[in-house]
Amino acid sequence: MKDSIAAKLQQLTLRLEELNGLLSSENATASMDNYRKLTREHAEITPVVELYKLYRQSEDDMRAAQEMVADPAMREFAETEIKEARARLEQLEAELQKELLPKDPNDERNIFLEIRAGTGGDESALFSADLFRMYTRYAERKKWQVEVMSQSQSELGGYKEVIARIAGQGAYSKLKFESGGHRVQRVPTTETQGRIHTSACTVAVLPEVDAVADVVLNPAEMRIDTFRSSGAGGQHINKTDSAIRITHLPTGIVVECQDDRSQHKNKARALAVLAARIKDQQVREQNQKTAATRKSLIGSGDRSERIRTYNFPQGRVTDHRINLTLYKIASIMDGDLDELTGALSSEHQAEQLAALGEETQAA
Repeated sequence: MKDSIAAKLQQLTLRLEELNGLLSSENATASMDNYRKLTREHAEITPVVELYKLYRQSEDDMRAAQEMVADPAMREFAETEIKEARARLEQLEAELQKELLPKDPNDERNIFLEIRAGTGGDESALFSADLFRMYTRYAERKKWQVEVMSQSQSELGGYKEVIARIAGQGAYSKLKFESGGHRVQRVPTTETQGRIHTSACTVAVLPEVDAVADVVLNPAEMRIDTFRSSGAGGQHINKTDSAIRITHLPTGIVVECQDDRSQHKNKARALAVLAARIKDQQVREQNQKTAATRKSLIGSGDRSERIRTYNFPQGRVTDHRINLTLYKIASIMDGDLDELTGALSSEHQAEQLAALGEETQAA
C-alpha cells in the first residue's frame, strides 16, 4: 500500500475516535444540525476504518506466518497462510481504494429525466417515446416512482419532448451517465420501402435540487406567463389558464408545465425543473473551468455527444464511450439496463482509481 494512502487511512482512524468522543459527550445534541452532520460523517467513515482494521490484521497474520517459515515442521502450513494473507491484502487494498474515491453528493438524489426528439422527424419522436418507456420500465424494476412533469406529443403518438421526475434511492447514481445523444437505426413503421432510417434523441438526467439550499431563485429574474393547456385533459383543462411558462432571464432557460389542472401545482413543478436546470448549468460550467488535462471519458454529460446507438436490424446496443456492444436490444428496451449502467459505473470508477494513483505518485 502506498504511504500516502496509508497516511489517509490513519487520519480517518483518528478522526473516527474523535467523532466517537464528540457523539458520546453530554452536549452532543445541543445543536441538532451539528449532531446530524457528525452522525453522517461517522456513518461514512466507519466502513472505511473497519476495512483498514481488517487490512492491518491481515498484515499481522502474514508477518506471523513469515516467522514460522524458518521452522521446517511449520513451513508448509506457513506458506499456505502467507499465500492466503497476501490474497486478502490485495482484495482489501482494492476495496479501500474504492472507499477512498470521492463520493458524488448527488448520487442519492431523485432526478428529472428530459428526453427530446432530434433529427429524424416523426421517427425521432417515436423513438423518444420508446426511450421514455425504457427508463420507466427500469424505474419499475427498481421500485422507483415516475411522475410526468411535462410532455409535448407528436401526431403519431411519440414525444417531441417529455420531462419526468423519477424518485427513488440512488436514482441519480444509476442514471447519471445516460445524458447525451441516443441514435436509433431501424425501419420505421411509416417506411413502405423497407429502408433503414437513422434518427436521434437527446437525454438529460438532472439531479433534483433543494431550491432553497442549492439554487437561489430571485422572482425579479423570472418572467412567469400563464396560458391555456394544449394537451389532453378534457373540456375543463382548456377553459382555464392553468399552464405555466417560466423564463429565467439571466440564463435564458425556459420551462413549461401544463400537465396538471392546478396552476399552483404546475408552477411548483416548473420551479423545481428550473432549479435543477440552473444547477446543472452551474455544475457543467464549473467542470469546464476545473477540468483536468485528463478528460473524463464518461462524466462529461455533453448533450451533443453521441453516446449510444440502438441498431434494431442487428439486435444490438452499443455504448460508444466504453466500446460495449450488447446483443439484447429487446430486453434493454424493456428496461433491463443493469448491465449497461453497471459497466458505465465500473469504467468511471476505474478512471477515478487511475486519477487517484496519479495523485499519490505526484505526492
